[in-house]
Amino acid sequence: MKLGIVGLPNVGKSTLFNSLTKAGAESANYPFCTIDPNVGVVPVPDERLDKLTAMYHSAKTTPAVIEFVDIAGLVKGASKGEGLGNQFLSNIREVDAIIHVVRCFDNPNVIHVDGSVNPLRDIETINLELIFSDIEMLERRIAKQSKGAFNNKELAKEVELLKALKAHLEEGKLARSFKTEDEDTAEFINTLTLLTWKPVIFAANVAEDDLANDGADNSYVQTVRSFAAESGSEVFVICAEIEQELAELEDEERAMFLDDLGLTESGLEKLIAASYRILGLMSYLTAGPQESRAWTIKEGTRAPQAAGKIHSDFERGFIRAEVVSYDDLMNCGSMAAAKEKGLVRSEGKDYVMKDGDVVLFRFNV
Repeated sequence: MKLGIVGLPNVGKSTLFNSLTKAGAESANYPFCTIDPNVGVVPVPDERLDKLTAMYHSAKTTPAVIEFVDIAGLVKGASKGEGLGNQFLSNIREVDAIIHVVRCFDNPNVIHVDGSVNPLRDIETINLELIFSDIEMLERRIAKQSKGAFNNKELAKEVELLKALKAHLEEGKLARSFKTEDEDTAEFINTLTLLTWKPVIFAANVAEDDLANDGADNSYVQTVRSFAAESGSEVFVICAEIEQELAELEDEERAMFLDDLGLTESGLEKLIAASYRILGLMSYLTAGPQESRAWTIKEGTRAPQAAGKIHSDFERGFIRAEVVSYDDLMNCGSMAAAKEKGLVRSEGKDYVMKDGDVVLFRFNV
């Protein structure tokens, strides 16, 4: 999973990136501090893996990972070259979803690029720059494909769709609100890597005082939540400064610090949960003496395709999957005990994987 982080300058974007990835991207209280895209890979915390590793005495534990890409802060007119321009937007065209960091705190010591805190205005500024960037890309595609469209019905149909999509964006609407006639059309638009087609998760960056009650008393957060509900986006409340402090602590200290703040999970855990929800993802698990590992798949994936995540041979020569739910395995204490109780199932090609399935794939090539 790959997530791109966007936002205005000085909203806590790079501070959040630093805390999530511990990558040490430069952050300071002035615009355009981040001038190169920063990339960090973060393991997905999953206590199930730790317990499987202990049960199987696994030599290696491999969690699922998320790749974060942080780009320079965008400002109004970025698509026309203002600030640093939109030169870095190409770096997030390949991401699965966008994390849009929105400032939801007042602090006279932290400069706001537009002089005041206004989440809706800030969201609109970023959305417009993403729209302009998408229009520019569509114009190039239309010009290229139009050359061969005169005597090619398929290309002519594609150009027609591209023009309709461009007109939709020119009305100030996001690509993901464009009505698609069928699944093939949606699949095609997906290949265009439009920024405004991607699902969005809003990170409402608040002051420490608003963290314990999840921003319930913060009017800025409520504004972001209302906007997100209308656009089918996810929201999570975070304090980037607190996240940075948490990132520097060991696991035990981190748990105590969260407890002192009245929190049950970190911002990273909130973000991962939101990402999995909005992208329709889940994890299945494999375990043994060599390795315990989490594999991320789409909800609704069937057993052979899930096996293909490990190796294409597993999918090609799929025979069956021996499956036990993680909870049943833990309750029984061992795979042998789970088998004795009849809790290990032999599933065929039509089996739809479930989150937390512990699986052994049988295959023959």
